[in-house]
Amino acid sequence: MTEIFSYTACRQLSQMFFSVLFFHGSEYLLAIVFHGKSNVTLKSLLISQHYVLAMIFSVLEYLLELYFFPGLKENWWISNLGLLMVVIGEIIRKLAIITAGRAFTHLIQRHHDERHKLITHGVYSIVRHPGYTGFLIWSVGTQIMLCNPLATFAFTVVVWNFFHRRIPYEEYFLRQFFGSEYDEFAKRVPSGIPFVK
Repeated sequence: MTEIFSYTACRQLSQMFFSVLFFHGSEYLLAIVFHGKSNVTLKSLLISQHYVLAMIFSVLEYLLELYFFPGLKENWWISNLGLLMVVIGEIIRKLAIITAGRAFTHLIQRHHDERHKLITHGVYSIVRHPGYTGFLIWSVGTQIMLCNPLATFAFTVVVWNFFHRRIPYEEYFLRQFFGSEYDEFAKRVPSGIPFVK
């Protein structure tokens, strides 16, 4: 059991804890900044039952592998690559939120609001859904940072599949709101999620 108190475990688990805390705390604070405290609920923390289960699976995998295969966690270049992905994913997602401002919401908007504008500048000129791109990079990066091979695969598949379904649904409404302007934007700019048009 001394493995859990090793330098490797303390560093990797503290990086994971800080990454999760910063991600959700900053999402919540930015929602308050752009939408006002009265319009923000705990749902803005983006913590669902499935998410909690995924994180529990992640930590369990880490602890089991740390106990049975401690050398697996000593691949610092892999762990540091994951940390870099976490930072890059976080930056991309927060740039998306800040660039879109009030137009960025955590829930898909199904009714057009006059404040809802099509954002095509900044990070949105590179990918249509930078918030999703950032989250995909961030979430997979958390597992690479922990040197968790099973959770890395699972997070990649589950998060990609979520956005593979969500993007067409969201874009159905965006096309209704913005018509040909959105069609032109979608032709010029990739979605930001691999293999999702």
